[in-house]
Amino acid sequence: MHELSLCQNLVSILEQQAREHGAKRVTGVWLELGAGACVEESALQFGFDITCQGTLAEGCQLHILSLPLQAWCWSCSQSVEPTQEGACPHCQSPALQPQINIDMQIKSIEIQQE
Repeated sequence: MHELSLCQNLVSILEQQAREHGAKRVTGVWLELGAGACVEESALQFGFDITCQGTLAEGCQLHILSLPLQAWCWSCSQSVEPTQEGACPHCQSPALQPQINIDMQIKSIEIQQE
């Protein structure tokens, strides 16, 4: 369950940022989660809630924005979100090169000032 170590790193970053900005506590965090990140959202939420206990982020709301899989269509030369059938939504070509987005990024942090 690598989600727990991701949560520990996330909470560490949140506490560091909160201290640097004189925050009393962290109330919300928004994450972008790439389709290729291999992270189970429910496990991430569960681990986050546990990891936040006793920290400046206790009670913090975790907001996850899941980014869809993107692919390059060799037929129409566009970056696309493939259909469920694995085809280009523009030209219906199956000639797609997956562009795996494996990132997990903090997009925004909401804090409560002292």
